Amino acid sequence: MLDFDWSVIWKSREVLWDGMVLSLKLFGIALAGGIFFGTLLALARLSSWKILSYPAAGFVNLIRAIPFIMAIFWFYFLTPMLVSKFTGQQGEAVGPFTSAIVAFILVEAAYYSEIIRAGIQSIPRGQPWAAYALGMNYWQAMGFVVLPQAFRNMVPIMLTQAIILFQDTSLVYVVGLKDFLGAASKGGQITGRIVELYLFVALVFFIICFGASWLVKRIQARYSIAR
Repeated sequence: MLDFDWSVIWKSREVLWDGMVLSLKLFGIALAGGIFFGTLLALARLSSWKILSYPAAGFVNLIRAIPFIMAIFWFYFLTPMLVSKFTGQQGEAVGPFTSAIVAFILVEAAYYSEIIRAGIQSIPRGQPWAAYALGMNYWQAMGFVVLPQAFRNMVPIMLTQAIILFQDTSLVYVVGLKDFLGAASKGGQITGRIVELYLFVALVFFIICFGASWLVKRIQARYSIAR
């Protein structure tokens, strides 16, 4: 344990940096896509039209009931099979990064839809009715009155879910992507000093997630005072 060679971190800096860039890229795309489609799912679940609410509820409940890693496997292995069945083309239909992006967006959309749905339901019913009285339609009332207030209520828990998303980016190693953790594993195999690199990755994750958690607490405290 005392025979650590910390210089291996500097020697593997390029590999680690490429892995971090991939992790951040995956995180950013999944976060934006998850919030966007999660908002649409939340509105569909709250819709009085059963043709929208039932499929949305079924999708959300299905995705939230399975392990995250299984969703990644689904889109990596099953999507090429489905594409080849319907198009007749053989071979890999999507790459590992594309399949991981699709899996992350859909899973995050399911989780964010529940957060957003709860945020919308926390707004007093008098708010949309007041918007209707001013001549707004449903989508205008949602876009200009309800959602801005709901997102303000949801900011702390949405940031908490974002922290979880950043941690989950390490799961893409199962499809062969060299994210930050995968890059550390690759660097460890090259240098033979995998313990030092894994400890460094753990430290980086701790600093980022702890700092983000501290920020969430500050936002929660500020919001509670504002209310």
